[in-house]
Amino acid sequence: MGGAGLLPLPPAGRHRAPVAALLGLALLLAAACGAPAPVPAPQPAPPAVAAAPGAVLQTEEAFLAELEERTFRWFWDLAHPENGFIAADWRGYNEAMIVVLLALGSPTHPVAPEAWEEWTSRYRWVEQDDQAHVAFAPLFGHQYSHVWVDFRGIQDAFMRRRGIDYFENSRRATLAQRAWAVANPRGWEGLGPDVWGVTACDGPVNLVLPFRGELRRFWTYAGRGAGPDHPVDDGTLAPTAAGGSVPFAPEVAIPALMAMRERWGDHLWGRYGFFDAFNPSFDFAVPVQHGRVVPGVGWFDTDYLGIDQGPILAMIENHRSGLVWRVLRRDPHLRRGLRRAGFTGGWLAGEG
Repeated sequence: MGGAGLLPLPPAGRHRAPVAALLGLALLLAAACGAPAPVPAPQPAPPAVAAAPGAVLQTEEAFLAELEERTFRWFWDLAHPENGFIAADWRGYNEAMIVVLLALGSPTHPVAPEAWEEWTSRYRWVEQDDQAHVAFAPLFGHQYSHVWVDFRGIQDAFMRRRGIDYFENSRRATLAQRAWAVANPRGWEGLGPDVWGVTACDGPVNLVLPFRGELRRFWTYAGRGAGPDHPVDDGTLAPTAAGGSVPFAPEVAIPALMAMRERWGDHLWGRYGFFDAFNPSFDFAVPVQHGRVVPGVGWFDTDYLGIDQGPILAMIENHRSGLVWRVLRRDPHLRRGLRRAGFTGGWLAGEG
């Protein structure tokens, strides 16, 4: 899913990349937890990849040692590693649940259970388009941790009070996004019951342009989201938004993917599947930073982003067979982290 470039680097020297994202590391570690034996390769794999999952978690001591508090930092300063983490705390519901769960389950530097209480203390419970759920406007926040963790039937204290689980929460967020597209309050082109999905993705250009009698702001890569309180909405759609929600709401997500493929064809589809994003409203004769404008049709990206392609593939497989979920359900580190976060019920009640 693209995270190898986000590994922490040795402290010697300076590096061109300014930061290493803790989320990228957590996604890599989650994948390692699902691969207990190295896959044979023509050349020796890097030590962090070839190591057993427990060893991988233990080798990240520089990161995990910094996390023995209640809050989490976004980025490690690669340009100045002696500075450690950059002061930007993670609190409240977002894509990084997996970070906290792995930190709670670490065999060497586990954070205190209070870290999960702090994490959930800033949740926002909203009612959007008749769907009550914990809010996070871009859909990726409801998907990334779910790629690895089967949240069906298991609940922490917060979800027990609400009477649902995180899987149902993501389903409601997905349905709210679709309802937002059907209502289409800003009048973007192309949106409807089978064309929806707003999340972090590529975009055409950072520019303000006239659209339907008013000036509208457009972005390149941005954390787009749907909802009345989220301003980053420029009509750009991403197939990964629907693709990553296939297990939650297959009855609407699968038709959306099929409709995008059929309606926009090779403009949106290439050798490796869907391009990252498209915008049917962006039909302007201006230079763009990413992709290309097809006159009379709209803007289409020409890139594939691993962080967006990965959830499409993994979540379709989770819907089809539950493969990733079944493998990670057996991982002792994840199970330990879930239990220390207060999750109970469902598959977690079994032995292991």
